[in-house]
Amino acid sequence: MDKHEPKITSIEVSDESITAQLTDGRAISVPLVWSWRLANATPEQRNHFEIIGSGQGVHWPDIDEDLSARGMLEGIPAHPAKQPA
Repeated sequence: MDKHEPKITSIEVSDESITAQLTDGRAISVPLVWSWRLANATPEQRNHFEIIGSGQGVHWPDIDEDLSARGMLEGIPAHPAKQPA
């Protein structure tokens, strides 16, 4: 793993944003709507997460959502749910 790869130390999800603290002291914040799963989740589901990959990302097991530090930094929102035909 690249020693310069961003790593998440903590995460907070509010009604408006997802904010990650990084090991290098930066904080990244993206709009909650970037993750439709988190936007539709209950506060309890939003607060039940695990930091994965030595800080490379975060996983919310109750809603099967994953976000990466790199994706947040690069501004890559989650793809919307596919609508039934």
